[in-house]
Amino acid sequence: MIRVAVVDDHPVFRQGIAHVIDSEASFELVAAVGAVEELTFDAPIDVVILDLGLPGLSGAAAVSHVRELGPRVLVVTADGERRPVVDAIGAGAGGYLTKSAEQKEITEATRIVAEGGTYVSPTLASYLIATSREHGADGLFTLTTREKEILALVAAGERDADIAEELFISIRTVRSHLDRIRDKTGYRRRPDLTRLAIKEGLVDETRDPGH
Repeated sequence: MIRVAVVDDHPVFRQGIAHVIDSEASFELVAAVGAVEELTFDAPIDVVILDLGLPGLSGAAAVSHVRELGPRVLVVTADGERRPVVDAIGAGAGGYLTKSAEQKEITEATRIVAEGGTYVSPTLASYLIATSREHGADGLFTLTTREKEILALVAAGERDADIAEELFISIRTVRSHLDRIRDKTGYRRRPDLTRLAIKEGLVDETRDPGH
């Protein structure tokens, strides 16, 4: 059973998504609320279907907040701007749908995100392709050799001071490189940077942190 919460400030759309979730035998609707602040975690939640344009806590900050509390996030929004989409993914969203998505796509995306996968809607794919072109042919993120070295050491569990000592540079320089890495990738938290480093093959996934 996949436990799902819906957060959207538009009552009609919120009720529609809630109905889609409630009608699936393998889903359990845990909550349907209008703001992140109204969401409680008294009962376990596997996936939060989250609108980006909420009152109060919203956008990438809302995604980060929910992810820190444990549930995975599927963003569903009418926002057509590329930057909020990329920021949401960088903040840890596992998928993105537009509000024009049909019932089958919503349930499929929810199931994929709940299982730890990533669902990329055609709209999001076009955004990422455009961003990739802006950053060069090598992909969405173009890091220098030094930035890749530092990212690999972050993934290995090294502190800023340890990285500085190992690379014979100052802590200030390390932090400057980390700022640029975060700006380029959209990932702010060290766990997210670690996952990126592993995904890009910069570090052995089986290596013990701190060794």
